[in-house]
Amino acid sequence: MIKLAPSLLAANFLKMGDEIERMAAAGADYLHYDVMDGHFVPNISFGMGILKFAAQCSLPVDAHLMISNPEKYVEEFAAAGAKIITVHAEATNHLHRVLQQIRAAGALAGVALNPATSPECLKYVLGDFDLGLIM
Repeated sequence: MIKLAPSLLAANFLKMGDEIERMAAAGADYLHYDVMDGHFVPNISFGMGILKFAAQCSLPVDAHLMISNPEKYVEEFAAAGAKIITVHAEATNHLHRVLQQIRAAGALAGVALNPATSPECLKYVLGDFDLGLIM
């Protein structure tokens, strides 16, 4: 099943609430919330503070954690309102454990793969995630 998830990074930050509702009115299924730490990826973006605001909208939020050691932050992102938490297979040594941690925190679990990563790495966690994201 294909879902439409526009990224909050494309929004006008001065009108974020209006932009989120515009995405919902246009038919978005959920909001893609890119989290970058300046380490796993070179850019830095949002944290939990803005997520708490974005999670008040009518769309469920997928927090896409493009960060090293995402297991350190799963509970905080879930508590801030993320309904889906997507982590990169390449960002953790224990993907299965992180996916279990996400579900235990009450969110749906997602896995993202960088283009050079073989989908073969997911064979051991099939059935443990709800969303797959190929970059």
